[in-house]
Amino acid sequence: MSTRDFFKNSVLEAFGQVDPAKIGLSLLVALAMGILIYCVYKRFFTGVVYSRSFAVTLVGMCVLTCMVTLAISTNVVISLGMVGALSIVRYRTAVKDPLDLLYLFWAITTGITAGAGMYALVGLTAVVIVAMIAGFASHQDKARVYMMVIHYTGQTTGDDIVRAFGRTKFTVKSKTMRGDKVEMAVEVFSDGVDMPYADAIRALDGVEDLTLIQYNGEYHG
Repeated sequence: MSTRDFFKNSVLEAFGQVDPAKIGLSLLVALAMGILIYCVYKRFFTGVVYSRSFAVTLVGMCVLTCMVTLAISTNVVISLGMVGALSIVRYRTAVKDPLDLLYLFWAITTGITAGAGMYALVGLTAVVIVAMIAGFASHQDKARVYMMVIHYTGQTTGDDIVRAFGRTKFTVKSKTMRGDKVEMAVEVFSDGVDMPYADAIRALDGVEDLTLIQYNGEYHG
């Protein structure tokens, strides 16, 4: 037997083996991990508007990528056709939260790994990712960041606003002046939910209105 025939027979044997039990187990593992990713995404979501359709997509992504991996590993013709088909697919849906990319890649790689039969790696990666997300989420909750937009009139009112913050850490981000009226945007760092400085600023003479928004470092349109 020549070297060419040896590699040819090895490839055909590798792609020709179909194990229904392995296929069923891989799909079940992918489905279970997809549900886990769905629950983690729902629990630790920090955006503005929660999208249930995106969360369900994560479950489907696990199962579908697992199916693709199983198909590629069992049929050489399908594998070549799948490579050509996927190379022309373009996804144009905008991802508003960069953290959503983590969940997308987690779902895709979980499906691929489950389809390859590496279940221990799937479980170990899930433990590491969940621990990482939970750790960062707990750290973020301890220090809240708010964006405060204040409309007021008069130079002395601006000085009173600065004094009203007291020991609260803040940074003036922008100040827009239109005649006597001033719009000031302030980034405020607060460790708790009590915000006495907001009431003190609102009670100042010359302050027209005050808007306070929790800010997590990301913009969502």
